[in-house]
Amino acid sequence: MSAYCRTAPGHPVHAQYHDTEYGFPQTDETILFERLCLEIMQAGLSWELILKRRPGMQRAFAGFDVDAVAAMEEAPLLADPAIIRNRLKVAAIIENARRVRALRATAGGFSAWLDAHNPRDKPAWIKLFKANFLFTGGEIVGEFLMSLGYLPGAHAADCPVSAQLAELRPPWQCV
Repeated sequence: MSAYCRTAPGHPVHAQYHDTEYGFPQTDETILFERLCLEIMQAGLSWELILKRRPGMQRAFAGFDVDAVAAMEEAPLLADPAIIRNRLKVAAIIENARRVRALRATAGGFSAWLDAHNPRDKPAWIKLFKANFLFTGGEIVGEFLMSLGYLPGAHAADCPVSAQLAELRPPWQCV
């Protein structure tokens, strides 16, 4: 069983995310964008810290509405103690919102863009993300894609959530 599947169930911070979000396929632009932003914010920090700060980040980033974030300025965000106040991460999130917004015209949206490039192995996904988004290294891209079912490995085979996910046929299974 994966380390996350051993520690998250029943945990006061991790349980809900593990049991209802991690690895579950999503198509909603706001959810996809939030997940990318959370992974960017997590770089170098613990996932528990990100989950604890999530409500503050949702407020600060207008619920991760792509259009609202694309219009934001860095300075007010960097003054907000509810978020991870890292200039490079905040700047990347704002610019990535603009890039996600552009995907509506060029690819039919973020979800359609992801689906159009599926299946890929992790190195190919990383290369694609680095060419299209900011602050998207291997760990960020891998976790983002696992968290949405584009790459396998979110849950151990013996984790009860794994059976639920199999019924949903996540993108990595539909190749």
